[in-house]
Amino acid sequence: MKKIFLMALCIGLMTSCGKQGDCEETVADAPATGETGLRIAYVEIDTLMAQYQFCKDYTELANVEGENIQRTLAGKQRTLEQHATAMQKKYESNGFTSQEELTRAQQSLQAEQQALQELSERLQASFLEEQNKYNEEMRDSIQKFLKEYNKAKKFDFIMAKAGDNMLLANPKYDITAEVLKGLNKRYKTKPEVAEKIKKSEKKAEEKKK
Repeated sequence: MKKIFLMALCIGLMTSCGKQGDCEETVADAPATGETGLRIAYVEIDTLMAQYQFCKDYTELANVEGENIQRTLAGKQRTLEQHATAMQKKYESNGFTSQEELTRAQQSLQAEQQALQELSERLQASFLEEQNKYNEEMRDSIQKFLKEYNKAKKFDFIMAKAGDNMLLANPKYDITAEVLKGLNKRYKTKPEVAEKIKKSEKKAEEKKK
C-alpha cells in the first residue's frame, strides 16, 4: 500500500492555454516550437511527487494508514492460525467428545476466517476510497494552479513527463521548478491532516511496543 500516490497525473497536469492575466510567478517566456508556433512546456512528475508538500503529506499519511491496516490484519491472521493449531491438536489427542463438538469447532473456525476476509475487504475498500479522494484533491489543486499560472504564460500545452513517456525533451521547456514553487507557496497543510498523521504515527509506535 506504500507509494499510493504514484498514480496517473498526466491528465491533472495537462492544460490548454488560458487567457491573458496576472500570475504571481514571472519568468521569461519559452520560445514557440515548430512552424505552427505552438507553445509547449512540461513538468517532471517524479520531481513533483517528491517535492510538492501536498504529495509529501498525503503519502506519509497513506503509508502510516496502510501499515496500520497490515498490522491489524496480521494480528487477526496470527490469532486465526493459533485457533486452527489448537483445534488440530485437540483433534489429534481425541479431545473432542463427539462429532457434533468437532463440527461446531470447525464451523467456528470457518466463521472466524470469513470474518477476517470481510474485515480485510472493508479496510482495503475504505483505504482505497480515501486515497481516491486525496488523489482527486491533489489533481484539482494542480489543475487550478496551472490554469491561473497559464493566464500569463499562454502555453498551448503543458505536458506531464513521467519516466519514459517522453523519449526526448528540451530542458528549456521544463517549468517544473516554477510550478513547484507556485504550488508550495499556495499549499498549507490542513491542521486535521497534520493531527491525523501525528495520531497515526503515535498509534503505530504504541503497537510496536
